[in-house]
Amino acid sequence: MDLRLSDELVALIAGPEPDGDGARRWDHDTARPSASGTAHRDTSVRPVLPHHDDLLDHVADWGPADTPAGLFHLVPVRIERDLPLISRWMNDPATAAFWALSGPQDVTEDHLRAQLAGDGRSVPCIGVLDGTPMSYWEIYRADLDPLARHYPARPHDTGVHLLVGAVADRGRGLGGLLLRAVADLVLARRPSCARVIAEPDIRNTPSIAAFLTAGFRFSAEVDLPAKRAALMVRDRSLRHLL
Repeated sequence: MDLRLSDELVALIAGPEPDGDGARRWDHDTARPSASGTAHRDTSVRPVLPHHDDLLDHVADWGPADTPAGLFHLVPVRIERDLPLISRWMNDPATAAFWALSGPQDVTEDHLRAQLAGDGRSVPCIGVLDGTPMSYWEIYRADLDPLARHYPARPHDTGVHLLVGAVADRGRGLGGLLLRAVADLVLARRPSCARVIAEPDIRNTPSIAAFLTAGFRFSAEVDLPAKRAALMVRDRSLRHLL
């Protein structure tokens, strides 16, 4: 398939290509939306759209998802509140192997601020399950991301990155359950989006299994600058079948 994007989208993605443990309880209702930001791990200079033009249809307002594991919220990251926890998760060896954000806290801080200072194409979030922060998410516009150069992107494709933070929450099936809930939120809150996209490392078999459990289909293997990835797709048209 040929990649066909509008001139506006081509202009937006143009530019040089970028080459955990523990949880604490807090009340998600006290969280305020953060300014949203650039795509995952891409800090190159790009045209900046007005901040009032929310490219992801106001993630902070998507509301909760009722899941078999409890009530789940996506809460946009606030550096002063969430940085220590996210940095701790990133320094877990199992996480560091795939996220490459281990080390001093400012490594994670730089990654978060690159998104929060941008135009809204990527929103970092804490996943809060029954009041407990237990996962880190990035909801991003895959069609406006450098990823779009590597697969036949469609307008409004929405991407998802997930890290289940606490070791105690891994291996319980929460990844697949929450991925399904978040994909359903994306499709419900973004009517212009026909597909939810993910690109886990091809070596990360537990992650790929979680996406399959969540109703994503394996589409292709793609070579990205930093990894060989499994392109996973959840189609709006198939969401009641898979």
